Amino acid sequence: MKKLIAASAAVLMTVTACGSGAYDATEIPPKPQPKVQPAAPPAVQPPCGNPLMSYAPEGILPTSRILEKIRKRDRLIAGVSADSLHLGARNPISGEIEGFDIDMVKAVAAAIFGTDKGHLELRVISSPQRIPVLQKEEVDIVARNMTINCARWQQIAFSAEYYRSGQKTLVALDEKATSVKDLDGMTICAPAGSTSLDNLKKENPQVNTVTADTDTGCLVLFQSGKADGISGDDTVLAGDAAQDPYAKVLKERFSDEPYGLGMPPSDRNFVKFVNQTLEQMKADGRWMASYNKWLAPDLGPLASPPAPVYGRK
Repeated sequence: MKKLIAASAAVLMTVTACGSGAYDATEIPPKPQPKVQPAAPPAVQPPCGNPLMSYAPEGILPTSRILEKIRKRDRLIAGVSADSLHLGARNPISGEIEGFDIDMVKAVAAAIFGTDKGHLELRVISSPQRIPVLQKEEVDIVARNMTINCARWQQIAFSAEYYRSGQKTLVALDEKATSVKDLDGMTICAPAGSTSLDNLKKENPQVNTVTADTDTGCLVLFQSGKADGISGDDTVLAGDAAQDPYAKVLKERFSDEPYGLGMPPSDRNFVKFVNQTLEQMKADGRWMASYNKWLAPDLGPLASPPAPVYGRK
């Protein structure tokens, strides 16, 4: 009998402990309970439409805040690379930074001042710095093989497309692979903060990725044996291969990378001015002359520059 009483007491204590605290819902009449508000749906970014669509140039531009600032300081400040051979690289003899991207910002400076001599300041930036320096307006423009896409339009503004690149992969000269899909388990370098890194992970999730802030950084990892290859724009990889006789670039091209000049998002009239400059370059032959000098020897002839797409409001 004692055992039965003890067991009953234990059960009662257990029920009391489990039910301790909230009796509001069992009151008569029941006490109203607060309604649980459903979680707000995640914010949806408005679509940017065609990412290649930029602001159409106008004959006589209204006031441009950035243009006024540039004229007041007497120089255009451009964020560029100094180690991307043929795009933006320092000449070891003259010490000058030169290349296809550099020619683009030289043309913008010349359009503002009549000449780029003495009116162009080149600031060397890394790949991950491209968007932050524009958002903070530490530079007026970025020419650093930057792909135009919708996500970036939410952060900065772009010119019309000035070159169409594509992603390829650089590997050792004796590598048997013909596709990035053949590189399972291998370590491939791609620039940090780049579309190349994202594309590589999508194309072959089985590769091990490593990043570097600069093109030279990836090349050093490859040459030191810390990476089995490099994935990036064909323009950049052509320059890497030109510096390493034991490397080759696979023929496979698995993305399109339309380049745009990046600008702060707050001044559409400055973008219109830059687009007018690019149109003039393409029309008078300066664009083609720059391509033939810097990129054609490795990438082959090109019939014409990319046509601009306008219509962004």
